[in-house]
Amino acid sequence: MRYAMVIDTLKCVGCSDCVVACQTENDVPIGYCRDWITETVNGAYPTIELELKSERCNHCENAPCVRCCPTGASHQLDNGIVLVTGDECIGCGACIESCPYDARFQHPDGYVDKCTFCHHRLEKGQLPACVSVCPTKCMYFGDLDNPNSEVSELLKKRKYKTLAPEAGTKPHVYYLI
Repeated sequence: MRYAMVIDTLKCVGCSDCVVACQTENDVPIGYCRDWITETVNGAYPTIELELKSERCNHCENAPCVRCCPTGASHQLDNGIVLVTGDECIGCGACIESCPYDARFQHPDGYVDKCTFCHHRLEKGQLPACVSVCPTKCMYFGDLDNPNSEVSELLKKRKYKTLAPEAGTKPHVYYLI
């Protein structure tokens, strides 16, 4: 099993419900976030396109944050989820610097924090909080190794992109375009 998230940029309205759900579910300190909304404007008048998307840790298959962690606090589960064990993290910030997605932050308690795909919810058979609350249902979550999963089907049917493909990280967050 390899978990992945697919986000439909044509459905996202930039409401930030995913951000608030994550902060609430994961007790993220005020002023910090594990996910965020980006707004990109392309083109020139009169042909302008606006793209809104929810960004977070990409749970990369080839995760530089895991490779550079001196203590092993940053690690990858068999299902592809990249986690940080807070009490093993020394807060050196090497993983923050190595992440091409700017998806990590120094928690005020001294360890590095990031999106976990709500690993604790997945263990209970629930979806990540961000996916659960999205009012436009633009976020999908599932197993890339299952060819019949919703995420696999979407990636077969629709054009998509990943962020910073040149980094070679093989991210597991996909954006339908």
